[in-house]
Amino acid sequence: MVIMFEILMFIFENYMDGSIALKADNQTIVDELETVGFNRYEIHYALDWLEGLTRFQTALNATAMPASRSIRHYLPEEAERLGIEGCGFLLYLEQVNILDPVTREIVIDRVMALENRDIDLGRIRWVVLMVLFSQPDKKSALSLLQDMILSDAFDVLH
Repeated sequence: MVIMFEILMFIFENYMDGSIALKADNQTIVDELETVGFNRYEIHYALDWLEGLTRFQTALNATAMPASRSIRHYLPEEAERLGIEGCGFLLYLEQVNILDPVTREIVIDRVMALENRDIDLGRIRWVVLMVLFSQPDKKSALSLLQDMILSDAFDVLH
C-alpha cells in the first residue's frame, strides 16, 4: 500500500489540474510511471482507486445526504479499518467543518477501497486531502486541513 500512496502522490503532483480530472490519458500515465520504476499492477490499482473516487463522488452528489447534525454509525469492518483514532479524526474534521457528510462518506469509501488492512492516521489524512483536493468547492476546507497537518508536523519538531 505504501507504493500505491507514492503513485497517487506522483499522479496528484504531475497530472491533476485542481480537480479529479487527469491532464493526461491513462496509458501516458502508466508509461511514465513504469519508466520511473513503479509496478504495472500498483499503477493500475492506483488509477482504479482514483476512478472509484470519481464514481463515488458522482453517486453521492446525486443523492440526498443527511443533515450535518446526524450521527454516523460505522459498520464493524469500517470501525476496524479506521480504528478509534481514525473515527475520532473524521468526527473532529466534521465538527470543525472541514468535512461534511458527503465528503466523510467519500473518505470512508476510499479508505475501505485500500488493499492494506492496517491503515494509520497518516494514511487517513492523505485520503482526506485527496478527497478534498478533488472537490473544487472544498478548497477552503482543504486549506484548513493542510494548515492543521503542517502545524501538527511543526509541533512534533519542537
